[in-house]
Amino acid sequence: MPTSVQIPNPKFYYPTPLTALMTEECIAPGLSERDKFDRAKKIGWLDIDAINSARVLMVGAGAIGNEVAKNLVLSGFRDITVVDMDRVENSNLARCLFFSDEDVSSGRMKAEIVASGLMKLDGNVSAKASVGKIQEQRDGFFRNFDIVLGCLDNVLARLYVNAQCCHNRIPYIDGAMDGFRGKVQVIIPPDTPCLECGMNRSHGRIAEQRFSCTGNSISLYLPKIGAEITTTSIIGALQVREAVKVISGKQGNCIKNAVYYDGMKNSLEVLEIDRNPDCPNHLE
Repeated sequence: MPTSVQIPNPKFYYPTPLTALMTEECIAPGLSERDKFDRAKKIGWLDIDAINSARVLMVGAGAIGNEVAKNLVLSGFRDITVVDMDRVENSNLARCLFFSDEDVSSGRMKAEIVASGLMKLDGNVSAKASVGKIQEQRDGFFRNFDIVLGCLDNVLARLYVNAQCCHNRIPYIDGAMDGFRGKVQVIIPPDTPCLECGMNRSHGRIAEQRFSCTGNSISLYLPKIGAEITTTSIIGALQVREAVKVISGKQGNCIKNAVYYDGMKNSLEVLEIDRNPDCPNHLE
């Protein structure tokens, strides 16, 4: 007499109902594989249509900017404007996937290279480059966008973008890093604390030095900070993950304070930031 065999619960092996597999895959094998965003669409709340149509501003096209840009396109964002004032240097090449030795020798601009690279990643993407400081953009520039991602390396530019986003009620996702450490903060005006609410004295000193009696003709020199690609990748990924939530209507699930990543401790920690009633960005 044959030995009886217990059949395991099919739900454990097939998270998708068997009827759905039969009606879709049996009729047209591989049908789901034809859709580039099939796996994303299996996340019920993720609104790929809203992501496709969202107008994104990315400020900064350096190390974090390269990672953010790549993640934006692979997540489905198709309308992206890149702002950056710098040319590619040798020190960028170990941390930026869009740059090459040829870009260094030819003195190409970061914003233009990244915008071009995004359209090569996906032919449906419309990426525009704006070469120059974000502070030099025309009046009303920020009103053209649904969300802004900051990939900057200086306090003054961050505060300017933060103020513009607060004024125009545009969600702003700020990313920063220093060596194996990084930070991400999500600002949803007017409900959440903004970047300036969490400023400390050292930030203020940097701003004061920049606008000291040296005058406009002299720029403050700040030494470069340490950076490495794995931390850059993590911070960039966190920023785009939060952007996906915002555009999909899941703002309640976004980072509510500031998240700090420490690659040496292998930790993610939340630092609470109170909304400062005296912050100029929150004055009614």
